Order: sequence, then structure tokens, then C-alpha cells
Amino acid sequence: MSSISNPKRVISDLSSDGRGKILLSVAFGWFLSISVRMIYPALLPHIRGTYSLTLTTSGLLLSVLWIAYAFGQLPGGILADWIGERLLLIAGSLLAAAMLALVIVVNSTIFLFLATALFGAGTALYGVSRFTILNKIYPDQLGTATGATMAAGDVGNAVMPPTAGFIATALAWQYSFGAAVPLFLLAALSLWLTLPKQPSTAAPLSESLDLEDVVPTLSQPVVLRGTALLVLWAVIIQAFMGFYPTYLMDVKGLPAQVANVLFGFFFALGILMKPIAGRAYDSIGVRAPLLLIMGSAGLALLALPFVGEVWLFGLLTVLASSLLGFETIVISDLTQRLPDGTQGTNLGALRTVYLALGALSPVLFGAVAGRGYFDEAFVGIAALAGVVVCIVFVSVEY
Repeated sequence: MSSISNPKRVISDLSSDGRGKILLSVAFGWFLSISVRMIYPALLPHIRGTYSLTLTTSGLLLSVLWIAYAFGQLPGGILADWIGERLLLIAGSLLAAAMLALVIVVNSTIFLFLATALFGAGTALYGVSRFTILNKIYPDQLGTATGATMAAGDVGNAVMPPTAGFIATALAWQYSFGAAVPLFLLAALSLWLTLPKQPSTAAPLSESLDLEDVVPTLSQPVVLRGTALLVLWAVIIQAFMGFYPTYLMDVKGLPAQVANVLFGFFFALGILMKPIAGRAYDSIGVRAPLLLIMGSAGLALLALPFVGEVWLFGLLTVLASSLLGFETIVISDLTQRLPDGTQGTNLGALRTVYLALGALSPVLFGAVAGRGYFDEAFVGIAALAGVVVCIVFVSVEY
């Protein structure tokens, strides 16, 4: 347990043997990949005004973004096994920049949805590769390295949505997206300079597309359980992230800047939550951290409809932020259970399943909220958190 609370030791371990620059480059790319996607919920009121979107249609836009991201995971995993993570991470950053530029210049609802889908697909190339390359670089510290990388994403999530909201209010929401394009190009350059060159596999791509080993691997009981937990987690967090700012503004009557600051605060807490969760996994296992994480989040979601003071929203945001540590633990555990030769392919298939199913929750949540049941929708995802607690308590042994 002492290793969890020794930051100097953790930093020294992660930086040893010249690995620090690699970790920083991968973390910066993830910082952009996730935080720019999180700009969407913060800008949703502005986008709704421009395109006259309903809550249901707004939820569909978020679902399109995340479904495209989800279905890019398996191709991304296959390509990671075939050509190596270095080229794929660079390509993902470049594609994200190009597709984000399309989001900025489109001027119709149809093209907005199409450009959003393409941006989601572009960032999907980053999804699997960052896990598999960290597993190669940090075989004995995967949870800690993963937590540190994912925490970098929360730095972006804490900063980017409030900043984007301010820019959208002062100028226009398109400028908020536009500022991220050169940052993606910088990320591609950093990855090019720091990641070690990797030879592509000698096998033809047609052999890499052979998925015969995927079903048996993903059918293992421990993998099925982990995938089920991730599906439920994705449903909960996608609904919460997609509509938390809108709920605070439309239902609770908070000013837009206050709502976006609370949204950013949610992710700022993840800067601490994810490294702590990763270190806890490396040190004490899966069961106890997951019970604490989902129990705290479930209480926050259940209480949300019944409070009205800003300070109470701040307190509930702290409790809900525990959700941000859940994936770090489960995905680290699953990654180490997958076979080396097809690790990327298996992880890509797994992530496609839980991200795609989770991506359906914003449109369903939005449809319920649009019918006047915003509060009840939050109670519903609180109930799902209770289901997760029960599964972990009954079936996880370490």
C-alpha cells in the first residue's frame, strides 16, 4: 500500500530507461483524443441552437460520435498487430486533425453528423494502440502507466470543455474545435520523434484479419465478466458525460459557465483518480477498488435529482468522478490476460463491444429526458451502478 502513496517512486519508475518521453508523447496524444470528444457535451447547447436539434437528436449526435469511435477499435487493433503501434498512433493523430477540420467547415445537419462520425473513427485508431504499446514498455507497471496516461486525458477534459464553452460564448463554437487542429499535428510530430521504430509483421494483412482466435479468447469467463462490467460502466458514464452540463443548465438553472466549470472539475478529479486506481490495481487487485468506485458513483447519481445548491453539485461531482478510475482497472486486468500475438486484435474487438453498446446510452437517455423525465433518467443509471456493485461483490475474488 505504501507504493500507492509514494509519488516520487512512481515517477522514477515510469521515467526509468528513457521511457518518460514515450509516456509523455502517448499521454499527450490521448489528452487530445479524449478531451476534444468531451468538447461536444460542453458545446451541445450551442450546436443545438445552430442546427435546431432536439434533446433526442442531440443525444443521437453524441451516440454517432461514440459508435464511430467504438467500431474503429477492431480495425485499429488489427492494424496495431500488423504494422505496429507507432505508425498507427501517428496516423490516428493526423486523421483526427483532418476530420476535425471537416466538423468546423460543414454547414448542414447531415454533414455535421457525417463529419462527427469521421472524427470519431479517426480518434479510434488511437484507442487500442496506446494500451498495447504501454504493455510492451511497462510490462510490470501497466496499471500505473495506463492510469498516468488516462489521467492526462482528464487534464484535457478538465481544461478543454470550459475553455471551449468560453470561446463559443465569446466567438463561435467552431473556433473551439479549430483550436485543437494544430495540437493534433503537434501530437503526431511528438509521437514520430519519441516512439521506437517497430517492424511490421511479416504475415500478410489477410492473416491478421483472421479472427478465429478472438471468439475463444473473449469467451473465457473472466474476459466475459470484465466485458460485461465495461459495458455497464460505458452506459453509465456516456449518459452522465453526455448530458451533465445540459442537465445543470436546463433543469437546475445553473449558468452555462458554472455548469461547464463543474463538468471540467469532474475530469480534473480524474487526474488524481486514474493514477490512484491504476496503482491500486498493481498493488491490491481488482475487487476492493471497483466496489469503492462504483458505490460512490451510484450514490452521487441517485442523489443528483434531489439537490439544488451549487456546493452540493460540487460534492456530488467529486463522488461521481470515481467513475473515471473504473476503466483503468478493468482494462489493465483484461489487457494482461490477452495473448501477445493477437493482443491488439482481441482488445480491439473487446473495446468495440463495450464502447458500441455504451454509445447507445446518450440517445436513449436523451429520449427519456426529452419527454420530461430528466431526473428519472439519472435514477436509472444509478440503478445500473448498483447492478455493477452486485456483480463485482459476487463474482470478483481478488
